[in-house]
Amino acid sequence: MSKDTRILITADFCPVNRIKDLIEIGDHKSVFNDFLPIIRDCDLAITNLECPLTTDNEGITKRGPSHKGSPKAAEVLSRAGFKLVTLANNHIMDYGVSGLRNTLDTCERNGIQWVGAGENYESARKASYFRLGEHTISILNFTENEFSTTQGNTPGANPLDLIGNYHDIRKARESSDFVIVIVHGGHEMYELPSPRIKKTFHFFAEAGASAIIAHHTHCYSGYEIHNGVPIFYGLGNFVFDSPGKKADLWNHGFAIELFLNDPINFKMIPYEQCGQKIGIRLLNDLEKGIFEKNIERLNSIIRDDYLLLTEFSRFCLSVKKRYFSYLEPHSVNLLHYLRNRKLFPSFLTGRKKTLLLNLIRCESHRDILIKLLDRK
Repeated sequence: MSKDTRILITADFCPVNRIKDLIEIGDHKSVFNDFLPIIRDCDLAITNLECPLTTDNEGITKRGPSHKGSPKAAEVLSRAGFKLVTLANNHIMDYGVSGLRNTLDTCERNGIQWVGAGENYESARKASYFRLGEHTISILNFTENEFSTTQGNTPGANPLDLIGNYHDIRKARESSDFVIVIVHGGHEMYELPSPRIKKTFHFFAEAGASAIIAHHTHCYSGYEIHNGVPIFYGLGNFVFDSPGKKADLWNHGFAIELFLNDPINFKMIPYEQCGQKIGIRLLNDLEKGIFEKNIERLNSIIRDDYLLLTEFSRFCLSVKKRYFSYLEPHSVNLLHYLRNRKLFPSFLTGRKKTLLLNLIRCESHRDILIKLLDRK
């Protein structure tokens, strides 16, 4: 294989708000701007499709926003040069089974492969294989457990499941030269991995992954090399217009070019997306310098387990009021007495029950709850 063979991996692509208008007219050049040649010059371009592509209007019952994009987005991605989309994320099932199937159909019509979701757990967990030059590349895609994941015979996304993920990495390693693991997870708007996430990604590296890339947090994080395996803890958003969000965090991210040598080399490509200018644009030299200093700051914390735990504890305290409000009202004997005699309604129904299920089921939400509730 030529040393120039490379794979481009980008984060969340969600064609909403101002981007939606460009999608409807098929204007891929205005969406990707000066990033477009980078997509087309690589051997395999991958993005995370952060929502179903469907015209359905009936969403599932869940907590948090529901996203969808026009089916025309698949044509825009294809024309730009993307060949693979990752679907293991927390929004791919926002419009149910129909929304997922619409997405798979429109991707197939536009020559885009997918990984990380399917009609059941066995199909969702399958790796995607590519032959690039003399080597076989496998892509695996996992997501933390929220409303999208499948656990059996139902359609959905491939769940984070350490035992199953381990066996899938080992299996892919036996039949490919490079195993790239892409994970959707972490704490939204927090620039660092939790200690659990760092430990999990080290485990994936030791299981046989050649590179590990994460997204979901909507802000970029740092990286490290563990046993020769590059681990990127968060790419930020790729193309996701959301006016009103914290612009410095939400609108800045980076893509990864992996050079398929032994060991894998990489290049970080920082950009701004959906700021004053719609779409994506590469950073200038001054902006790159600021980005590089921030990456080194994040890396220095990630390398130090004590600092990483300290920062995560500080983050948990910053969201304490919000998380404790999820658990209210307080349980007292009088309420128990009244509920047992059906004189007072239970709060564990409807939206409250759905919320609590998500807090317990999702690994990152559970991290925060345990940290806060165990705090002396």
